[in-house]
Order: sequence, then structure tokens, then C-alpha cells
Amino acid sequence: MPRFLLIFIAFFWSTITIQAQNYDLGKVTIAELNEKVHPKDSSAPAAILFKKGRTYFGYNKDVGFYANHVCEVKIKIYKKEGLSWADQKVRFYIGYEKLNEDRLEFSEAVTYNLENGNIIKTKLNNQGEFKTKINKYWKEKTITLPNVKVGSIIEYKYVLRSENLIKFPDFDIQFDIPVNYFYYKTQIPEFYIYKPLLIGGIPLETESKFTSASQSFDNLYSQTSSFSYKQIETFYTGKDVPALKEEPYINNLENYRGSIQQELERVRLPDQPVKDYSLTWEGVAKTIFKDESFGKQLNETTLFTDDLNKLLSNVEDKNERLNLIFTYVKNRMNWNEINSCYTEKGVEKAYKEQTGNVAEINFILINMLRVAGIEANPVLVSTIQNGLPVYPTRTGFNYVIAAAEIDGKRILLDATRKLTTPNILPLNVLNWKGRLIMKDGNSQEIELDPAIQSKEIYSLIVKIDPDGKMNGQGRVQRTEYDAYSFREENKAKTEDAYLEKFENNLGGLNISNYKIENQKSNLDQSVIETFSFASGSRSDIIQGKIFVNPLLFFTRSKNPFNQERRQMPVYFGYKNMEKYNFSIQIPEGYAVESIPKPIKITSEDKQMSFILNFSVTENKIQIVSQKEINNSIFAAEDYGMIKEFFQKMIVSQNEKIILKKI
Repeated sequence: MPRFLLIFIAFFWSTITIQAQNYDLGKVTIAELNEKVHPKDSSAPAAILFKKGRTYFGYNKDVGFYANHVCEVKIKIYKKEGLSWADQKVRFYIGYEKLNEDRLEFSEAVTYNLENGNIIKTKLNNQGEFKTKINKYWKEKTITLPNVKVGSIIEYKYVLRSENLIKFPDFDIQFDIPVNYFYYKTQIPEFYIYKPLLIGGIPLETESKFTSASQSFDNLYSQTSSFSYKQIETFYTGKDVPALKEEPYINNLENYRGSIQQELERVRLPDQPVKDYSLTWEGVAKTIFKDESFGKQLNETTLFTDDLNKLLSNVEDKNERLNLIFTYVKNRMNWNEINSCYTEKGVEKAYKEQTGNVAEINFILINMLRVAGIEANPVLVSTIQNGLPVYPTRTGFNYVIAAAEIDGKRILLDATRKLTTPNILPLNVLNWKGRLIMKDGNSQEIELDPAIQSKEIYSLIVKIDPDGKMNGQGRVQRTEYDAYSFREENKAKTEDAYLEKFENNLGGLNISNYKIENQKSNLDQSVIETFSFASGSRSDIIQGKIFVNPLLFFTRSKNPFNQERRQMPVYFGYKNMEKYNFSIQIPEGYAVESIPKPIKITSEDKQMSFILNFSVTENKIQIVSQKEINNSIFAAEDYGMIKEFFQKMIVSQNEKIILKKI
């Protein structure tokens, strides 16, 4: 397991002493209402005074066991920025094929204010609650607490009843405001074995024990029946959870939010065979493969025969066949922006309608490659937004790509985006590991992190005038993911809009004679920009001397890593090299008085490096700067090293070249 994962996914069994306090709804005090700032985070706009949860099972003769999830929350509002906490939203699932949809009910929603020394209660009425449909799978119920103002305390409770026993809703214990105390209790019949996942590295206390339980229900004859069993009772509790705050260079904040998750691992009901759900990745892959919306859809071969015969006429080379098929599917199919490992309407209907979800489009690609004699298989992926599938889980994957193999070389493909190329995937798919599933349902883990370094190379010929102004010609070359990122970021921009942003980013530079190659075609080639430029502002001139930044208008002045400590890993996305080659012509009548010393910085693990070199020949200064980051993600414990590396790099970039009159 990568080192950085241990930072935020771990089991903590530390002991925490929780002082006796009242953690019941309806017990609001004048002291709580009088509190002006959070005692441990004065910047907090609000705080969760407590969050309590309980999961327990019910039973009826029609559906068998079902789960009840109860949640009680008490929140204090300190500042006007915290007033948004008056709105509370809870999603619930409606997309089951054979199960009844979840039922969600709010209750005990009350706002407390202090008026003339008295505690005033305002209860939620029916007009403050409404329900919306998010999509075919989810609905959302929202309440808006009434009469909420700075100083208020709000409370609410909800109960979610669900027949989905495979995965419980996450019990989040970290938010963008502090949490003073949390408590979560599960009471699970011995027939169901769940895997607890504790995300975020929040210290907590936990304890489990067996207790007796029973269920009563009306049988087929409308008589009351009951049965007894043992249940596993577990509680998790903790306090003083800090707010989760955005930090620079992070992939998805939700990956690091403290939460307690439970996923069904095994069912062993009396007189029935034991049923495993997610003990191993092999089992997960086979379960997904057997689904009719997955494995069966990978056997559609006759559908594409005529189109393939036209497309591949007289083409025998497999690499050329792959490129033709990949381009054809990208151009024909239109992604409906739905991520899924499973098809919805099926490959055949999607192909005819020329639109589909991720699975449908990439299954079409896989089927066509197979018909063309190219080995191809699906790869299960969890997008960055979906989190990291560290432990075997049926619900951890939400995306599927294609893996082709030619002459022993694996090629990863995703035909949902128009600008992808072989081995260049959408950026949100670059999320640790994928799971390749073969035709027999067996699987293997594969690397998604790009092996080839992406490059941005800036080449400039610069002339400095005696008044400090600059002009010249420039060339920018971008390869691999840097090229893909550029294309995606600017695909909807006009050239004028792009150049305006480009000029502003470089401090008001004037760009002319602009040309770009391979932005919308020849996607396997580098994106190349060429242009002329002129600076509207002067370099610093002090007592007749010209002071020039070595990296000119590309100079960094601020370190993006300025926090004292880092909670989360540092995510750069992919391996990258950023290189600058400058040739600067010295103005007539001037000479070099001094140039900075060359510098070379290398991290201890050699995953980061920076060089800045200078040479002077006659009336020209040659400058070469190169920064390399050879890892896509670094552990939070490496933050000090990264901060120091960037700081040294920025200091060196801001040492001046000094030109004097002769």
C-alpha cells in the first residue's frame, strides 16, 4: 500500500477520555447561546456541538431484515458565514431494482435563540421541508431551520429506513467546521458481517460486544411472531475534530474527510449457504463481471461487423487498426456524462442512438477491438471524485476504461472524451490503481499512473532595450498530459479570449503573430505555440542599472505551500518537467555586472529537482531552468521537504541579473 494512504485510511484504537456532558436534543443552555466564538477555533463560523448516530435492524415478513439509520445533530452559529448551516440536505437512494426505495423523515428540528435573557424555541413547520429528485438513483430531502441568526443553536433529527444492507450511508465525523463530539453506535445481527472503514485518521475510541436481541413481526396469518438472536453492538466516539480545510495541490478533499463507513462482507443466515460479498478483489471483480449489465454486454460482436469491414478495409497492422477504431468510436459516440461500471440501455441501443454512459461507450470500443483481432478487456476504475478503492469493495468502482494489448504492450483507452489519445486518459481517472477483468472473470491490479513524463518547454529569444522594455519571439511545446490538459482547458475558448488570459498571466505582455499547432487535430502530437511579444512595462532601472529576473515574466514570487503543517497528501496529478530556455540580448552600451550563481536543488528521494544555469557569451545571456516532479502524489509527511524545495526555487528565481552601462 502506498505510504501516503496510511495517512488518511487507518484503524485507530486509541483511548480518549470523554467528559460527562449532556448530548441530548432539547438540552440547550444559556451559556451555549451566549458563547461568541468557538473555544478551540476562533475562525470557525459555526460548530457541530455534537453528532450522534445509530444503526439498528428491523424485520418484516415481506423483505426480511432492513436497516434504520438515526442521526441527531446540534449546531452553534458563531458568524454570518455560518448561517448556511440552517439548510440541511440528506440524500437517499431510489435506484434499486428489487428493493423498495429508502424512506427519510426529519423530526425535532428546532432553532434556539436568546432574547431578553430567555431561551426562545422556533420549530420547523411543513413549509421548511421539501424533496427533490437528483437523478434516477437519488432523491434529496432538504430542511431550512427557521429564525436562524448569529448566536443561534439549531437541532434536528432524521431517520433513514433502507432495505440496502450492502453498504450503509457514511457516518461523516469531519466537516468544514469543527466537531466538538461525535458518537456512532451500530447494532448488527450476527448473521451480517460488516467491514468497518475508518477514513481520515481521526483518533477515536471504539468497543464491540455481543448482546441479545429479538424481532417481532406479523406472519402470514396476521399473527405476531418473534425470534431471538445475538447481535454485534459497536460504538465509536471522539471529540475535538478540527475543520477540514482546502489546501493547494489536492486531488479531492472528500477522500480525506473523517468518516466511519460500513460495507457488507458476508451473510450467513440460518439454513442458507454463506454468501460472500467483498472479501477479495477477485471476488469483487467476479461479482461485477457476472452482472448482466457488464459481462453479457461484452459479447456483442455481430452489431459492428458491417461498420468494421468498411473502416478496416485493407488495414492489417494492429496498431493502425486500434487507432482507427478508437477514433471512430470517439467521433461516433457522445457521452451523456454518466459514470458507471454498468450499462443502462445496453451496448446495442447506445450504438444505434450514438450516445451512452461510460460503460456503454467503452464496451463498444472493447467489442470492436476484439472483433478486429485485438485483445481488449475492461478495467474498473474509481474516479478521483469517487475516492480511493483501497479495500475490496463492490461499490468502490464507478468507471470503466479499456485495456488493449499488442505485441506484449498494454494500451489504456477511454473513448468518452473527444480529446483523449491512447494512454492519455481523463485526468479524473488517474486515481491510483485499476482492476483489469479478463474474459473468464479473473482480474489483476494495474497501474494508472502515467509512466511517461509530461513536458512543458518554453523557448524565448529576448531583446532588452536600454529603457528596460523587452520584445522577442517565443515557442511553447507541451507533451503528453500537459498537452491534453491544455486542450481540455481551452477547447471552448476563442483565440482572443485565450490570448487575453495568456497576456494577463504574464503581467500584461502584448502577444502578436500567434500560431498554434495540433490543438484540435493530430492529438498524438505535441501542442506547439509560437508568437512574438513585447512588454508594456519596464524592467527595474535603478541608478542607471537594469535589474532583470532570470525567468522574466514567468518568475514565481509566492510559495504555494505556505501553511505551517499539512493534513493531506500533495497531489501533482502526473510526472512533469517544466523547462525554460532563454537567450537574452544585452542592450547596446550595457554589460553584465553580475548574474546569480547557478543552483541545483534535489530532494532526498530524488523525486523533485530544480536547476538554474547561466552563461554569458559576447552580448547574450543564456539561461536554462528546469524543474522536475517525478511523482504524482507525495505523503503529508513530505510537506516540509516540498515547502522548502519550492521556497529555495522561488528565492533563486528572484535573484537579479544586473546590467550596467559601459
